[in-house]
Amino acid sequence: MPGRIIVYGVGAVGGVTAAALFASGTEVVGIARGAMLDAVRDKGLRLRAPGRDETVPLPVVSHPGEVDWRADDAVILCMKGQDTGAALMALREAGLRDQPIFCAQNGVANERAALRLFPNVHGITVMMPALYLTPGEVAVFTEPKLGIYDLGRYPGGLDADDEGMAAVLDRAGIACFPRKDVMASKYGKLLLNLVNVLKAALGSAADTGELGRAVREEAEAVYRAAGIAWDDVGMEDPRRAELARPVDALPGVERVGSSTVQSLLRGAGSVETDLLNGEIALLGRLHGVPTPVNAALTRIGARMARDGVKPGAYSLDELRAAVAAGG
Repeated sequence: MPGRIIVYGVGAVGGVTAAALFASGTEVVGIARGAMLDAVRDKGLRLRAPGRDETVPLPVVSHPGEVDWRADDAVILCMKGQDTGAALMALREAGLRDQPIFCAQNGVANERAALRLFPNVHGITVMMPALYLTPGEVAVFTEPKLGIYDLGRYPGGLDADDEGMAAVLDRAGIACFPRKDVMASKYGKLLLNLVNVLKAALGSAADTGELGRAVREEAEAVYRAAGIAWDDVGMEDPRRAELARPVDALPGVERVGSSTVQSLLRGAGSVETDLLNGEIALLGRLHGVPTPVNAALTRIGARMARDGVKPGAYSLDELRAAVAAGG
């Protein structure tokens, strides 16, 4: 059982996780930045979920170097994948060594990046429709649990760190499932995340048409060529109906869409499309499988973030044309 949990990246998923852990009695420290850091320091972190609205006095710092690291600490990485490299370097410089690092992030590249620097790395597949738009406030749109996490050691296996982390997260209201093949779950989640950039470009409620089908078909072809196993963790997963039924809105809070949509709405300046659709493009190039739609969408997502384009800026015809032109 971890003595303390450091949640690095207090955004949507990180904010819900940190607030829920704190409220359940777990010792937790958040690492945040910018307006979120200032807001949590000033007034605490507000968590809203079905039947729940509470503010917790979450301890937060701005950098791993401000943490007095302990041997029994555990780290949960919750920043976007494009920020993982800098975060890992900051952890190493702060003195982290053998403490377990759990990658609660979209995509499948974070664990490998962490394992390059640290020996004790674990993956978490996050099934949690969380929201962060207003500094100091996070929300989640499922009931009765706050979400579902699959977790396990990377590249495979289970150990006491997984069992201990699952226990504290379960106590915090997040349904956890330790598994020896967590990356099969994460590759399944990646398939779901490939439409994030499409929904960002077209609007969250838009029909993604043949582009939505194409991104998945390309990905599955790549997986087969690469010999990658994946699990279906979509809405057909029976655990969702039992443990994490979706709701459309909370009092005073509406769902606005994926993490990519939220990044664009906040003007974050970057999106994680390079680590989602870009992962499929990378695997396609490695294994000789064409992935023109995912490759084009990777470029389109980067341009939207760079230019401050708001969600829903494209019509389907405009996006088709952009994809046909290579992004």
